[in-house]
Amino acid sequence: MEANRRVRLTLAATGVVFGDIGTSPLYTVHECFTGSTPVAPTPFHIFGVVSLIFWAIVLVVTMKYVAFVMRADNRGEGGLLALMALAQRGLERHPWLTRGLMLLGLGGTALFFGDGMITPAISVLSAIEGLEVAAPGLQPFVLPLAVAVLIGLFLLQATGTARVGALFGPVMLLWFVVIAILGGMAIADRPAVLGAALPTHAAAFAAHDPLQAFRVLGSVVLSITGAEALYADMGHFGKGPIRLAWFAMVFPALLLNYFGQGALLLSHPEALANPFYLLAPSRLLYPMVGLSTVATVIASQAVISGAFSLSKQAMQLGYSPRLFVRQTSEHEIGQVFVPGINNALMVAVVALVLGFQSSTALAAAYGIAVTGTMICTTVMACVVARCVWRWHWSAVVVIGGGFAFVDLLFFSANLLKIPEGGWFPLVAGAIVLLLMTTWKTGKELVARHQLDQSLPLDQFLARLHDKPIRRVPGTAVFLARNPAGVPTALLHNLKHNKVLHERVIILTVRVLGVPRLANEERCHIRQRGEGFYRVAILFGFMEEPDVPAVLTACAPKLQFDMMDTSFFISRDTIIPTAMPGMALWREKLFTAMARNAAGATDFFHIPANRVIELGSQVQI
Repeated sequence: MEANRRVRLTLAATGVVFGDIGTSPLYTVHECFTGSTPVAPTPFHIFGVVSLIFWAIVLVVTMKYVAFVMRADNRGEGGLLALMALAQRGLERHPWLTRGLMLLGLGGTALFFGDGMITPAISVLSAIEGLEVAAPGLQPFVLPLAVAVLIGLFLLQATGTARVGALFGPVMLLWFVVIAILGGMAIADRPAVLGAALPTHAAAFAAHDPLQAFRVLGSVVLSITGAEALYADMGHFGKGPIRLAWFAMVFPALLLNYFGQGALLLSHPEALANPFYLLAPSRLLYPMVGLSTVATVIASQAVISGAFSLSKQAMQLGYSPRLFVRQTSEHEIGQVFVPGINNALMVAVVALVLGFQSSTALAAAYGIAVTGTMICTTVMACVVARCVWRWHWSAVVVIGGGFAFVDLLFFSANLLKIPEGGWFPLVAGAIVLLLMTTWKTGKELVARHQLDQSLPLDQFLARLHDKPIRRVPGTAVFLARNPAGVPTALLHNLKHNKVLHERVIILTVRVLGVPRLANEERCHIRQRGEGFYRVAILFGFMEEPDVPAVLTACAPKLQFDMMDTSFFISRDTIIPTAMPGMALWREKLFTAMARNAAGATDFFHIPANRVIELGSQVQI
């Protein structure tokens, strides 16, 4: 039984986790020889480039992510935000280092969104460009067809991926088998290409022309795009299935195809026009274009789903305003749909395709976001190794420093591509980072203002004891950010309605830096007298914050009936001022974000017919 489950998880991981890196052979070798820094297709250069690709996959994907980074799980979850939370716990005694790690994690997350815009565009476009190889006369149809496929993909997101997702594993398994066979056939004609596995070929290339070898690293990095997904999706499938899928299927298939493309170029340098598609016999070109398109759609789907999941985590951890989130599966909590993110990605991806026009032009924009994210991951993994695993400094410096050196080498090579399109993911990432930090800082300013203006609960209860207020039957739940003060909504309700419910629950909802919590850790209740209860509900950042469900589970302790309960929520109106805190333009940006954020009612799954909203103004 356990073996069958492991096989199913491994097959599912093959479809979801490895879509991006698995479709990289479509364009990597081609870009190394014809991209923004082309290399002449001589045997010396072919061996050098294939050797660089081989060692990039071995060092970055196999050794760094599979062997090292995947050990840093936050209660089974992976990804930059989960790693950031884990690293911050190791530096609790150093607030300034914790804040530095927060900025690093947010920076990597912002770059991921830039990467998420480029991946669907370059993947689908490179697949459909195979039509030009099969029939050059179809070239005018490539761009419209790519745009149509991408728009259709984004429009399908609202229906969820549960049904289609069942096909991901078998389709990607077929994809890896096919590209392995095609590569193996070419290697059989020129088996000498396997010698490129020796690092001496990469070293000779670098020694002969250091500048050209450095520049070509900007294209070699395309072979490892998607490596971050191995870590980000660890919580969905587990380390074992991901590692098994990598070593048993994905790693060998990729190597066979890359070496096969090298062998093809050794025999037929003219195949440089599109070495991936020209590996296939001419009669199989159209089926290969079809299979490639489906594979790249799956790769794009994985990135889009990752953007939804990351957006939800950012909301939970307080780095993003609340957006409407819809669960698309009754069984998998990770399958969500965020319309705002979906629409923004669709507009950006279509604009990229129409703006850059070809996968070669897009490749210049690709890579810098990926390598920037990799650097952030390496730094935080090193912090975890030192502060959580208690590794010796020497081990951290040697192992972490080695990985950081490789990451910086790839990142530096991609900096050369900024004028040719590399500026796009940097600009996109900077905008996302600005939004996240503005929201986080703005929320802290609002919380500080409310803390300064709030009345301590003990003082309020003392006044209530001395001057009793008329009480009405039922239970009132007041949502409060400050656990020690009286919620603004309670004071407004008392001022205008002159009554209090017989049972008052002051509720604070907190999201911790762990993915999930056990039920017994979820709800904390403290009775304060005069019919008042202080309740704290805790969630992990991967969980759905269903407040009524948790309160219902706590009902016996609180002795109240959920059907006789009203929720009071304060609707804050933010007023930007010249007071210290943030620049006025950022305060106005925060105000606009707050105005368009989803309300607590939807976010916490509170029935709308039981909610009473009371407005208040907050100056920051």
